[in-house]
This record gives sequence, C-alpha cells and structure tokens, in this order.
Amino acid sequence: MSLIALLGAVETGLLFGLVALGIFLSFRVLQFPDLTVDGSFPLGAAVAATLIVSGWNPWLATLAALLAGAAAGLVTAWMNVRLGILHLLASILTMIALYSVNLRIMGRPNISLLMEPTVFTPLEALPLPGYVRLPLVLLGGVLLVKWLLDRFLASERGLAMRATGMNPRMARAQGIGTGAAVLAGMALSNALVGLSGALFAQSQGSADVTMGVGVIVVGLAAVIGGEALLPPRTLFWATLGCLAGSVVYRLAVALALNADFIGLKAQDLNLITAVLVVAALLLPGMRRSTRALFSRGGGE
Repeated sequence: MSLIALLGAVETGLLFGLVALGIFLSFRVLQFPDLTVDGSFPLGAAVAATLIVSGWNPWLATLAALLAGAAAGLVTAWMNVRLGILHLLASILTMIALYSVNLRIMGRPNISLLMEPTVFTPLEALPLPGYVRLPLVLLGGVLLVKWLLDRFLASERGLAMRATGMNPRMARAQGIGTGAAVLAGMALSNALVGLSGALFAQSQGSADVTMGVGVIVVGLAAVIGGEALLPPRTLFWATLGCLAGSVVYRLAVALALNADFIGLKAQDLNLITAVLVVAALLLPGMRRSTRALFSRGGGE
C-alpha cells in the first residue's frame, strides 16, 4: 500500500472517529441503540454542501450541519422519552424520515463541492503535501473534540447522563431528570455525527444522499474494535479507544482491499466490515481464554 493510500485511510478514520464518539455516547453511555446516525451523517453533509454552494461561509455551514444533526437526535429522543416509542424503533423512524429530508434539502441526490471553498481551503497555504496536512489537522481537531467530550462527561451534567444510562431508576431516585439527560445525550451524539458528515463531504468534494448507508456498522466496529485494542478502564481510554478503533478499522479495510493475493475489491467493503466486526467481538473472549490457558499452564 502506498503512503498516499495509507494517509488517506488515516484521514477517513479520523473523520469517522467523530461518528465513533457519537455512537459511544448513545450506545455505551446512554445504552440507547441508535440507528439515526445512518440519516444524520448524510444530513450533516447535505446541510453543509447546500449552504456552501449557496454562498455561505464554510464554517457557518459546518456549524449549521452540527445543529441539524443535534435536531435529528432530539427527534429520536423525543419520540422515545415523550411518546414512549421503543428507542430502536424511534431511531429507525427518524432514519427513514431523514432520507426524504436530505433529498428536500439538496433538491437532488448529490451535490458537488469541487471548486467551492471549504473549511479545508485555507490549509492549502501550508507548505505540506495535501495527503499529509489534512490528516495532521484532522488529528488535532478530533483530539480537541475528544478532550471536550471527556470534560463534559466528567462534569455534573455528564455524570448525570452516565448515571441515566447505567441505572435510570437509581438516577431518578437521586433527583436526576433522566428524560432531559437522554434528550441532551442524543442531541450531542448526533451533533458529532452531523459534524463528521459535513467534514467528510468537504474533504471528499461532494455530498450524496446514500452516503449514510452502513455508517452505524462502521461506528460500532470502531467502538467495539477500540475497546478490544484499548480496554476502557477510564473515560479517557474509552474515548481514545473509539478514535484508535476508527483509524485501525480504516487501515484494515485499506490493507484488505490492497492485498492483491486475497482478491478483494471495492464492492466487498461491507463483507470486510462484517468480518472485522465479528473479529472485534471475538477478540476479548479469545484474549481471556489465552490468559486463562497460560495461567493454568503456570499453575501446573
């Protein structure tokens, strides 16, 4: 695999690291299985691309995409908390509705951002090749988001959100508004996903209404794979594992697609994703079995 392909995989992994952080918030912190991300990811891309081609400042367009993602998460949480709809079903309904919403926003299935200014345009002045400067800048930005998320989850409101996910009954007994915590957590989760979609569209040069298909699987692969790589002993390691899992997942996909002796092609991406998720799920169990085997061997 060439250096350009390697850094391209790292760049995509960092962009999807924001998706992994969002899914970590809903899936691990709130215990809320959320399929909204398959719709909020292209929603962020659609909002940002539409506003940029309309002449908006790219930073304002990206902020609007973040807020749109938060609104999508609020709708899912509202259906669950206020209407009593099962969380999985509520997220599926929002995801389906967002497909039509995204088409309405874009007015067509895809929008090209070639020759349009983006948040990455000022980076072209840096004396570095494009395939180097973008991963470096994204690394700094993603680590900043991770630090802010860590600070929030360690705050009083963040602790209330974590308590809501771990034991809602106990949280309510302690006077925590669990409904508000779910609403805020789902909004924050999908805001991160919408931000990722907006940045992904600007880095790839286009937004497409189908670009969200399978995002939930990719995000889960990053979260579960990250936990296998870096056991989440603390919050710091848990969120760092999400980012590491996202980058390693993209590197594994790139390696598989570039290994000529395997014979895999780009259309096998979903197959590779499924195999990697299964491997990540099996890895912790295999590690425990190996440790137990060596422990028995040492005892004997």
